[in-house]
Amino acid sequence: MQYVSDIAELEALYGTPASASVNKVARQMTPLYRKWIMASRFCVLSTVGPEGTDGSPRGDDGPVVRELDEHTLAMPDWRGNNRIDTLRNIVADGRISLMFVVPGSNNVVRVNGVAKVTTDAALCESFEVQGKHPRAVIVIKIGEIYTQCARAVMRAGLWTPEDESADLPTVGQILAEQTDGAEGGTPYDEGWGARAAKTMW
Repeated sequence: MQYVSDIAELEALYGTPASASVNKVARQMTPLYRKWIMASRFCVLSTVGPEGTDGSPRGDDGPVVRELDEHTLAMPDWRGNNRIDTLRNIVADGRISLMFVVPGSNNVVRVNGVAKVTTDAALCESFEVQGKHPRAVIVIKIGEIYTQCARAVMRAGLWTPEDESADLPTVGQILAEQTDGAEGGTPYDEGWGARAAKTMW
C-alpha cells in the first residue's frame, strides 16, 4: 500500500481551500460563535500527550463550556471513569481541540487552543450542581474557532429519528468479553441506571 508522506504531495492532491474555509476562522469569541457554542451541551474534547492521543465526550445539562472572557473558556471536569486520560495529557501537553455539536444542526463548531487544569476553589465552586462541584476545571485559551463543513454529519444522517442502537453490544457485554466474564455482564448493565443517577455530578 502506498502512503502519502510529503506535505507538498498532500497539498497537490487536495488543492487550495476555498476562501470561505479560511475566512471563517476567528481568534476569539465573536457574537455569532458565542451564540453557537453556548447552545452546545455536548462536545468531543481531544488532547495529545506522551502516552498518545485521547478523545473524550463531554456533556452537561446546559452549555458544556463557560466563557470566562472572549479568549478563554472553562469546562468543569464532572464525574467520569477516573481514568483521567484527558487531564494527564493536558498537564503534559496543553494542546487541545473541541468539537461542539447541537442536536438537529448539521454544522459543527471547532475550537483549537491550549488548556490548563485548575483546582481553583472559587471557580470549581461556581459550577456547583445539587450541592456538588467538579474537582477540577479545564481552562482553555482559544487559538482559533471555526465551523466545520456540514457534509460529514449530512452523510451520516446523524439526526434522523431512527434508533439504531438495538443490536449494539452493551457495556456490560463488552466488559465481560474483555475480562473473560470476571466483570460486567447483565448485572453491570442492570445496575448502571441507578449508579449513574447517584453519581451524575
